[in-house]
Amino acid sequence: MFDAISDYMRLARAGMVMIRHDVVIPADYRSRMPWPARFAGGFLRLFSGSGRGRPGERFARALEKLGPAWIKLGQFMATRPDVIGVQAATDLSRLKDALPPFPKAQALKSLRSEFGENTDRLFPSLGDPVAAASVAQVHKLETPQGTKAVKILRPGIERKMELELRAMRRIAYSAQRHGPPDVKRMEPAAFIDTMARSLTREMDLRFEAGAASEFAEIAAIDNYVYAPKVDWERTSQRVLTTEWIAGRSLTDPGAIGANDRIDLANRITRGFLACALDHGFFHADLHEGNMILAPDGRLFLVDFGIMGRIGRNERLFLAEILKGFLERDYKRVSEVHFEAGYVPANHSMDEFAQALRSVGEPIFGKDATEVSMARVLLQLFDITRQFGMHLRPELILLQKTMVQVEGVARSIDPAHNIWQAAKPVVDRWSRREFGPEGIRKLALDTAREALSRLRRLPETLEKLDAALTRAAEPPQPPVVVRNTTGWGWLLTGFAIAAASAAGLWFVLANQP
Repeated sequence: MFDAISDYMRLARAGMVMIRHDVVIPADYRSRMPWPARFAGGFLRLFSGSGRGRPGERFARALEKLGPAWIKLGQFMATRPDVIGVQAATDLSRLKDALPPFPKAQALKSLRSEFGENTDRLFPSLGDPVAAASVAQVHKLETPQGTKAVKILRPGIERKMELELRAMRRIAYSAQRHGPPDVKRMEPAAFIDTMARSLTREMDLRFEAGAASEFAEIAAIDNYVYAPKVDWERTSQRVLTTEWIAGRSLTDPGAIGANDRIDLANRITRGFLACALDHGFFHADLHEGNMILAPDGRLFLVDFGIMGRIGRNERLFLAEILKGFLERDYKRVSEVHFEAGYVPANHSMDEFAQALRSVGEPIFGKDATEVSMARVLLQLFDITRQFGMHLRPELILLQKTMVQVEGVARSIDPAHNIWQAAKPVVDRWSRREFGPEGIRKLALDTAREALSRLRRLPETLEKLDAALTRAAEPPQPPVVVRNTTGWGWLLTGFAIAAASAAGLWFVLANQP
């Protein structure tokens, strides 16, 4: 009961911040709303502050005000242009995840808590903070082995994230159970669960260290991008130490020649796709601030707190979709959706292929600057909604990252054609997966799976027999449990939270 009260108070506070930033039922959408909503919006605006900027920009400022978990929510919502619109997704993708640094004395206290008597030896000259975000901050460290970057979690951030995520889960699961069909189709519970899993791992910097190490090995195969080496001796649950990468962030790339810009944009696109398609593992927070261009021209990725993984089936799906659009084979793209079970079987495959053609044809024959992957994804989402396709949680980060990659590559080279840049990687993957080597691998995988199922057959039969035995037993009388929770508190809190969340969802879902 007390957890519920705490959660609803947090959600109510979030709603009030949204009201102050004129996000809940804003004036921008007054003409689209029924009169009760117009009346409520007018009343709420009596308590709102400045309404500067678009609703998505105001929403971003409100999330920055609410803190780290809400900032992460906004970053994840930027992956859903189907729900919030392309413009709002673009606004949210520019969320500022920056806070004032916490004192160096607290950083040293964290180091002593993690490394004990070895602290002075391992961290002899910790510098002042050089960057501070909502979850952690980075210090520069000089050691006999070279210059290091030391990332330290903010004090108490784990508990703060846990409480905020619990409140978000409560409203998401309520929307999943009781919301209208369109809301349920968007899988809000799965969306929040995916975000929560990612953030939970982000709170343990050993996971980030492992991700950085694995990514470095994978990226080295093609050398499109690189990752800094992890200093394992100076890494723990709340501290991550890597080599210091000298260079400049792509937020301020400086003077880069035209040919170098073309090459750099291609490396960004191909580096992402090679890791995602070949290994099913990719950096899922590819904004300019996480890319450093070294003096020797190498492109380093940093901050491996948010990583994405997709299985072989999802990689097959992604590659076939890209290949199908590149070759204008809409029939095959349609078949892939049906084979993966992403579109319900009661729909027509030919009609779905026809709908996909309406997305693909307009992008051909146009200059690359006229074709946005974000807009193509939005059109695909519109079509899949009409055909009853449910969101696949494992593809959320992939969709977000593809849009990010396009944005960064275009900021470097405005004429960058992400489709053509992707073609060599997709073609290489297709030759390997669908050629003799791929067929042999598929046969071996199928044989292993069949053997594994045969080994589990006795256990499966035993479970089936036990289930049949239980089914034959007479049913037990139901146990009556009286609900003794404070329904007044619960309903009041739910009303406040639901009003805020529903109003916010309505605004963003109706982006033009």
